[in-house]
Amino acid sequence: MPLPIRNRLSPDQAWQKIKHYCAYQERCHQETKDKLYGYGLGKTDVEQLLSRLIEEDFLNETRFAAQFAGGHFRMKQWGRVKIVHALQLKKVSSYNIKSALKVIDEADYRHVLQQLATRRWEALKGEQYLNRQAKTSDYLLRKGFEAALVQDAIRTIRGLNRD
Repeated sequence: MPLPIRNRLSPDQAWQKIKHYCAYQERCHQETKDKLYGYGLGKTDVEQLLSRLIEEDFLNETRFAAQFAGGHFRMKQWGRVKIVHALQLKKVSSYNIKSALKVIDEADYRHVLQQLATRRWEALKGEQYLNRQAKTSDYLLRKGFEAALVQDAIRTIRGLNRD
């Protein structure tokens, strides 16, 4: 959905603004394109400015995807499934998504999953056993972790806690 058109900018004015926009933080092609259309530019101007941003390395979708995946894993503790879905919503190519997921270290990924599972399991101490298991599983699936890994994490907790 295009952004509402504010004041129409000339391509030169838009270039100055969009350069700053992309230099401030990594952006994907789609959000940059939406921003340019929001400046009231036509398709040819938008395409030219996007090409120029890519040529001058203000816009790099591979770099964006890697930073997005790593940041959302570290800061928000999202699993791969949720990260992939979010990148797909931003219309990032599948190649860039696959390479971005390589940024996440497997040992760290499993460690975070186990920590989240344990924390959630402990928070549900008063619950019946099956409810506790289901709620922990649902929580981890909503965080975007793969179902098989979630089941392994819950099995590990059950093995440790015989209560």
